[in-house]
Formats: sequence, C-alpha cells, structure tokens
Amino acid sequence: MTNPSSQARRYWLGGKRADEQDRFFREALEARGWRAGSAEDWQAGWFTGTPEMAQFRKLTPRHRLNHLPGNNALTLKSRLYQSLATLRERMGERFGPHASQVARLDFFPRAYLMPDDYHALQEAALANPARRWILKPSNASKGKGIRLLDDAADAPRHANWLVQEYLDEPHTIRGHKYVLRLYVLLASLDPLRLYVYRQGFAKLASAPYDHDDTGNLYSHLTNPDINAHNTDAEVPVEFIDLDRYRAWLREQGHDDDALFERLHDQLTLTVIAAVDSFRQRCAEDDIDSRGGYELLGIDCLVDAYLKPWVLECNLSPSLGVCAGPDSGGPLEEAIKRRLVEDMVELVDIDAQETPTNDDSPQTLRDDAQRELSRAGDFLRLYPSATPADYLTFFTLPSRLDWRLAGALDDPAPAEPQLQRGQVCELIDNDSLVLYDTQRGSLLALNDSAALIWLLASEGEPPNTIADHLYQASQVGHTPPDRDALERHVWQCLEAWCRQGLLQQLATHPDAGTSSTVATHVKTAPAKTTTLVPTYLAIAGCHWDLRSDSQAARERLAGALTPLESAQGDPLPRLELIQEPSGYAIMIGTERVASHLGLAELGPRLVDTLGRRALAEGQMMIDTALLVHPDTPDAAVLVAMADDDWQPLRALVEPLGYRLMRGLAWHRQAGDRVHMLALPLAAPGGRLIAPSPSPSTELHIVGAALCNGDAPAPTPLTLLATLLPASRYADRRPPDGHDVNALLDWLAALPRFSLPSDAPELARERLEDATPHALSTGS
Repeated sequence: MTNPSSQARRYWLGGKRADEQDRFFREALEARGWRAGSAEDWQAGWFTGTPEMAQFRKLTPRHRLNHLPGNNALTLKSRLYQSLATLRERMGERFGPHASQVARLDFFPRAYLMPDDYHALQEAALANPARRWILKPSNASKGKGIRLLDDAADAPRHANWLVQEYLDEPHTIRGHKYVLRLYVLLASLDPLRLYVYRQGFAKLASAPYDHDDTGNLYSHLTNPDINAHNTDAEVPVEFIDLDRYRAWLREQGHDDDALFERLHDQLTLTVIAAVDSFRQRCAEDDIDSRGGYELLGIDCLVDAYLKPWVLECNLSPSLGVCAGPDSGGPLEEAIKRRLVEDMVELVDIDAQETPTNDDSPQTLRDDAQRELSRAGDFLRLYPSATPADYLTFFTLPSRLDWRLAGALDDPAPAEPQLQRGQVCELIDNDSLVLYDTQRGSLLALNDSAALIWLLASEGEPPNTIADHLYQASQVGHTPPDRDALERHVWQCLEAWCRQGLLQQLATHPDAGTSSTVATHVKTAPAKTTTLVPTYLAIAGCHWDLRSDSQAARERLAGALTPLESAQGDPLPRLELIQEPSGYAIMIGTERVASHLGLAELGPRLVDTLGRRALAEGQMMIDTALLVHPDTPDAAVLVAMADDDWQPLRALVEPLGYRLMRGLAWHRQAGDRVHMLALPLAAPGGRLIAPSPSPSTELHIVGAALCNGDAPAPTPLTLLATLLPASRYADRRPPDGHDVNALLDWLAALPRFSLPSDAPELARERLEDATPHALSTGS
C-alpha cells in the first residue's frame, strides 16, 4: 500500500474566488510541497463562502476543509443574535436573571429580524425613545446596505433585513470610532478546541465620530470597503495592529489585559452558543467533523466605558490587504500571511498526526497539548485553564468535552446532572412517549431509551446511567461494549438537551434556589389582545379607535382626544390590526388599507378620514392654511411640497399665525373654502394636533410657496404643487373642469414667496396679503 505522505498532496481553491482570499493559503501549502488539485481531487480544501454538502461528505482526518456545516448559526447576523439570545435565556431560566452567568452574556446588542419582529421593534423603540438603530442585511458582507435609522418606523418590512440596537457611545482613537477584528479558529468541534490569534486589527472610521451626523457613514461605520470611498479623508482606510493598540491603551491609563480577558471570554461564549448547530448538522448529514475547521473574523466594538461588545461574525474573513502602504498595509499583509501559516500548522494540514479511535482522557489531553505546541501565535481560548467554568454554558457538553476538561482540570469537574425541560411524559400500554411542548411533537422511546430518560430526568449523571444499563444488559446476555454503551447514553442526552426536553441542573453557587424549582417548565400564558378604546378626531369627526399597539397610538397622539363616550350615538368604529408585516385599517367591516408601516399609518388615516368628511362635489386639498387671530375668517394658502410640517410651523407660529391643514374646495364656492383642520404631520408619520380655530369657513386671501426669496410663484407652479395633494372622496384625482377652475382661482389670488430663513420678511409679506384680500372680499 502506498504511503499517503509519499503521494503528491493536492489543494483545492473554491467558492467566490479572489486571489486576495486564496493567496496566503496557496503560498503556505506550496511551500510545503502541495500542488493544485480540483474539486474532485483534494486533500486540503480552501473555500470562500459555503461549499456544497458533497464536499463536506469527503471530510476525514486526512481531508481537511476550512468549513463545517452549521456555521450559519454564527455567520448570519440574525442567527448569531438568536444563538446568543437563546443561550442567555437558557442561563436565565437555570440560574435566575441576576446570576453571574447571565451577566457574562451581556455583550451583544438586541436585534430584530424583519418582518417577523417589526412590531416588537416598534414597541422597543417606544419604550426607549432615545435609542438609535442600525439597519443591516441579514446575510451580506463588505458593509453593503448598512445605514443608521433615526426612526425605527423606517425599517423595511420585507425579509432579509435586520435592525439592531446602535451602540452610540463608542471608544475612539484620535476621535475616530473603531472596531476590533479578532480572528477565532474553531480547530476541533468534538471535543471543542478554540483559539484566538494574538494579532488582529483596530479598524478605524475615516471621519471623526459625530453622534448627531447620522447620515455620514464614514463617521459611524468602520468597514474598509465603505471608507475606501471617502475622498475627503487623508487616510480613508486605517488598520492598527493589536500590539500597537494595546500599547496605546496602556499609555491612556487603561488595563489592556482586563479588556482582552473579557473579550476572550465573550469570544468563547459566542462559539459555545453555536456548538449545537454545528454538531447537529454534522450528525444529521453524517459528516466527519474531524476533517473540518473554521476561521472566523469576529468584529467587536469597545464602548466609551471600555466594555466590549460582539457585533458580528464573518465567514471566510477577508485576507486581502485593505490599508494603504502608509496606513498599516505592509504590517496588515505580514500579519495575515503569518495568521494563515500558523493556522495551517495548527490544524495539521499535512496530517502528520495519526488519527486513532482512542478517546481516553489521556489521549484527548495529549492531542490537545500537541495541537497547542503547533499553535504559533494562536492563543487557546477553550479548553481554558479552568474548563469547568464553561461546561455549564453548553446545552450539554459532549462526552469528549467532559473527558478533556477532566484531563486538564484539577479537580476534575463533576458529571452534568439533568432535569426535565419543556416536555410532558405520556404512558401508553407501558410505553413511554415524550410530548415536546415547545414544538408540539411526540417522541416515542424504546425500552433502552426510556430507561435512559427516566434515570436522567431523576438527576442521575450519564456514566451512572451507563452503569445501570450495563448491569441490566448482562443478565442472561453477553456483556455489551461498555465504552460503546457510554457513548450511546451521552448521544441520547445531547440530542434531548438540544431539543430542550432536558436541561442541565444549576449546580453553580450562583444558582441560588434555581436548582430546586419544579422539574417541569411551565409555559408562559398566551398573550391576550385587548383593544383599548381611544377616540380619534380628524376633520371634525370622531372615531372609536381600537388598537392594542402602543406604538401606533403614540404616532397618532396628535389626533387622539378625550370624549364622553356616554353621550350621543355610538361612534363609528375604526380598528388597527397588527399584521406580520405592519398594520391594516378596518372601518366597520371594510378593510381600507393593509401592510402599512408604522410611519405610513398616520398619513393614511388623515387621507382616508379627511376625504370621508367631504360633502358632495367637494375635493380635499391637503395643504397649509395660515390664520391670524385678528382676522379669523381669512387665511393664506401655502402649497406644501413635502410631508414635514414642522419647519413651516416653526416659522409662522412666532409670527402670531396659526398653522392649519387641509381644505374642502368646490369650484362653485368662489374664494371661500371649508377648513378641515386635519392633524399636522411630523417626520415618521407622527400626528400633531392643529391649533384651535374659531372659524371653519375661510376666505382665502393669498397663496404662497415656501421657496425662499424667489420670485412670486406662478399660478401653474402653485397648481403643480397642489395637484398631488388633491383628491375627491373616492380618491380620484381632479377632473379637467376642476383643474381649470382651480388654476383660475389661483390666478386671481395675490401670490408671493415665503422665505423660511427670513422671519421678518415673511411677516411683512403675510401682513401685506391680509388687508388687501379683506378689502376686496368685503
């Protein structure tokens, strides 16, 4: 038989190929005598992205690939948050919400996946109005699509978008925001062995950090692909290596060791949160995980209080040189080249180690120590000096995890004990069936599995359960393989823990009384929807508004009014229904709108209910009217070109004018109109109550356009601005007769420009308009 080491070893480069991603790996292997192969012929694969399952099925200890199935639990932004949130929730259930184990997991910002979490996002934004948000594609790279949201209501409501709490108090370097790029290597899945590279980078934003300039991505984002386009920056892409960064921290009087100890703990917990996903996928698809490893680029932000946060985890992190020659480029190249060389050595890409089936604690310890001796500048995160500190964070550590921890720790950690989780036991003709209360599914157990379940759910540790089975199986039979029986017990328990049917007992001192709680988890009662009666006032009409959305009521606050419900006839009912991707509006039994975002809700209600207040033949013109208390039956019409009424309000109210909204116009009514007094609009679709007016029948005394100190607008210019805001009751645009009449009406009015940046000049023009019109209309 030919010695594998004497054969020509071949590497394969696949995926979203780019020389910058392949170069260091190719150079490292060719220096070791490797040759280029193909997708069909390789012993070492380097794939950018995620390979097909057929390639994963080739994995063996002598066929190594830089990925493992299940990595999307880390590398998809939405899945990363879900993995970490599930771990924190599980630890809170076991140890209590204030336990140290839960506090250690407070290092990732809350995220909301669209459209399923749209309403939860709006409620969170309502509860914390000062919170800002960042929008990200849930599966993209190089900063594509990322932007800040001033208002959570602006979040897109279609799939593949993530909205995350924005950490807006970052630590800065020379006034620039930065994130740390740390390289984490998952070298072994079972038992888990995890490393972080000693070197990495602080990636700087190219513009100084400005909390209030949310539109300047160069100030708020650190991605080099974005900042490379900042032509105003002297150094658009700047990387600072971790050695210089840590030295700078010490110069500033900070404890860099404490910061990185905390970072390393967070990195370890982040990967542990996703271990179940990796192991389950490998088990389901019969993948030999010994052939896979995973190099991850994890981005962490350090806030102004020197607290680190995990932001995202990148699959196939960029190995290209991003910084320029004078801003860290040569050092970046040297670090990334050494990173790949050290990784190739650590994972034993040459397969110098002979794989064995011996999983004794001593063999596991020796394997781990030999791997550590090959680590170069990689630092081992797990198993740590005290691996028992992390075992409790696993859903259930595997048999090999526990054995390796026992071989490295003194004293060896106790075997995990379990309790029932989200499960109900059913007995049918002496057969045990488990009902998964979370998924609503049944699991029938054979006699062996039933015995394992009953012993485990009573708190017996795995190896004690194996002893019971071993002794029971010897009666009248050939003794089974004790080691194989133990593996079977651990595999059953791991599967049940992943499903939530069992969970580790809280045995840590921080557990308090959590370990004594009832073994059956009680599910929370279903949320009941209460339609709270509120009264909505639009265009002089009142509606009985029913909605269980606090976020919606907050946006509509300017149109809500107290009303004596016991007086008069019952009000017409208007209901806001929460749909998965927004809101629907029901008037009585008629659905008048669907799939509305929060910011669209107020404007749609104003338009719909305003038109319902029209008399026959009238047209609603959604425009501004300025009324002075001294001439309450006269108004200046101001054509509005956008939906933000705040600037006009800020201009005219100090001048003594009331800003009103909306008029009902009929071509036969001459120059008199009916004022609708619609709620004003603010950014984000918020409604603001209009000022009270003693008159609803108004004489229009002039027409204006907010266009600075430009010449007076022509009738046609005013008409073009008003037409998009003009509709009949049935939403039809004006017909030709009304458009001609409207143009003639505008031509007969005094017209002027209203300079928003010159209040005194605006006052003069408004005062000039009123007496002229009053005298002509008397």
